[in-house]
Amino acid sequence: MNVENIGWAENGWRFAKNSSPPDLVLYFGSCRQIEATSAPSVLSERFPGALLLGCSTSSGIVGDEIDNRGIVGVACSFRDTTLRLVDADVADGAGSEDAGRALGDALRGENLAGVFVLSDGVQVDGTKLAAGIQREIGAMPISGGLADDGARFERTLVGSGRTARTGRIAALGFYGNAVRLAHAAGGGWEPFGPKRRITRSHGNTIAELDGKPALQLYERYLGEDAAGLPGSGMLYPLLVWDPAEPQPTHVRTVLGIDRAAGTILFGGDVPQGWAAQLMRGNLDGLVDGSIGAVERLLHSSEAAPQSETLAIMVNCIGRHMVLGQRTEEEVRAAGDAFGPGVTGFYAHGVIVPDAETQTASLQNQMMSLTLIHEAT
Repeated sequence: MNVENIGWAENGWRFAKNSSPPDLVLYFGSCRQIEATSAPSVLSERFPGALLLGCSTSSGIVGDEIDNRGIVGVACSFRDTTLRLVDADVADGAGSEDAGRALGDALRGENLAGVFVLSDGVQVDGTKLAAGIQREIGAMPISGGLADDGARFERTLVGSGRTARTGRIAALGFYGNAVRLAHAAGGGWEPFGPKRRITRSHGNTIAELDGKPALQLYERYLGEDAAGLPGSGMLYPLLVWDPAEPQPTHVRTVLGIDRAAGTILFGGDVPQGWAAQLMRGNLDGLVDGSIGAVERLLHSSEAAPQSETLAIMVNCIGRHMVLGQRTEEEVRAAGDAFGPGVTGFYAHGVIVPDAETQTASLQNQMMSLTLIHEAT
């Protein structure tokens, strides 16, 4: 396996001069940059025969740096691994699970080792998408994330092949006995206060916790920080889980509030009847959470040269907003560990497999890493 950086900046595209023909090209940039540069078309012409997969983001990740002005990516060639790229389009969140099942059905096959998925970050329900794929492929790791446009939640793109468009989901399957995939995720948030029950909710909006207005309860626990809602809610995500199946748990970030209705909008589904507990964090703890994920991945994965390792970081945009300049510390930790083969993007949510069950779930306010290489 060989991994080389590619990218676009104001002075044009950057490609490795002596690169071997790649099997896979990943790219990440803003909607404006992807469309203005005709990135899918240009990359298709530059790398004929390669599978092309990418999405929009407010900031791309390359090596140990964050790039919010250009397009970042990698070109990868594999020795003994087969790849399959499939995609589907959805008009709204209601079609997410069916789309996931269609993708999973198309990817299901002998020697499937894992799936990486990129999804529209506005029109797709990431929870239902992950569940749909998982239902078809079984206990197989799924990772990836939802494209973002910063905190606007207006329009995102997913690229598959020669085009990039809204409302798309693209999933990449890795096949064979040589490929190795490892996953880790870090948050750094700590639960506090009593465990509650979501007694009234719809989709990703909570109206009541323990029979009381959700916003009223949130404001009581936030104290002085309540005046800064919904922005201050980034520092107080909600941990939710199904009492009948306590694992995995799910982290949900506050996206908005309705003071008149007393409701809170979260960045993922919050089913009625589930349990919930507030979380809080500090900058040191969040950075340590990401560094811990890097260290776990280093210890759990097989050693491989950095030039032969692809590390895809998907980092929730909420962490970027909370950490500010300190978000560079968690990116630098991954770059120091895995070298120039680190690429990735900031997302509206990350999809990660549970370490024990391999069941994938949508998480907010987390950083995830997918490490890919081939056995020697």
